[in-house]
Amino acid sequence: QGRISFYMTNYGEEGTHVGSAAALDDADLVFGQYREAGVLLYRGYPLELFMAQCYGNARDPGKGRQMPVHYGCPERHFVTISSPLATQIPQDLGCFCGFGAFWGVLVGPIVFFCPNNGCAISTPTSEQHRGDGIAARGPGYGLLSIRVDGNDVFAVYNATREARRRAVAENQPFLIEAMTYRIGHHSTSDDSSAYRSVDEVNYWDKQDHPISRLRHYLGHRGWWDEQQERDWRKSSRKMV
Repeated sequence: QGRISFYMTNYGEEGTHVGSAAALDDADLVFGQYREAGVLLYRGYPLELFMAQCYGNARDPGKGRQMPVHYGCPERHFVTISSPLATQIPQDLGCFCGFGAFWGVLVGPIVFFCPNNGCAISTPTSEQHRGDGIAARGPGYGLLSIRVDGNDVFAVYNATREARRRAVAENQPFLIEAMTYRIGHHSTSDDSSAYRSVDEVNYWDKQDHPISRLRHYLGHRGWWDEQQERDWRKSSRKMV
């Protein structure tokens, strides 16, 4: 409707949000990026405040000082989002170690959670670096590292829970690379059909979407059915 200036979508990456958030303690600080609103939603951040932030109105906790989808909530231990990617790394290190303690890059209970969604705005990861992805680079920095299926919410949960346990117990950082796919456009100002095929997007949407995979699993176990699905969709739309 054009009522907000823009929006950053996160379709297809929900498994990384919920799986990682569920594995953390509520008091754990999260330094998220603009495509991770699901972490805040999991922690109980109300939809009304999500929308207030996007509008930048009087109810926005940031009072309109940020661009849309740059949420933050001290009460839920979610640090306000900044636009440039990877700024969260020095921010969380500084928060834990104190100003100037850059030696902390190799010391401290920190989990670096890296969702690898396949592309930047328009550049696929295959054209951004050589080698075996992000997780393979961790050991060179002294990081315990693991790669996980980011569209499997249970795999993400278990990997994050173990990473957190070891980070706290051993007082050292841990790197998780969660392989996923950005089904939506980069933002509402982007047309991703200019750099990837519709068939590719449809495949991930139909065959490997984290919500669909979870729904099929629950149905197979007898914990979810079509009527529950219809009721949930109806109540969710009404809530939104």
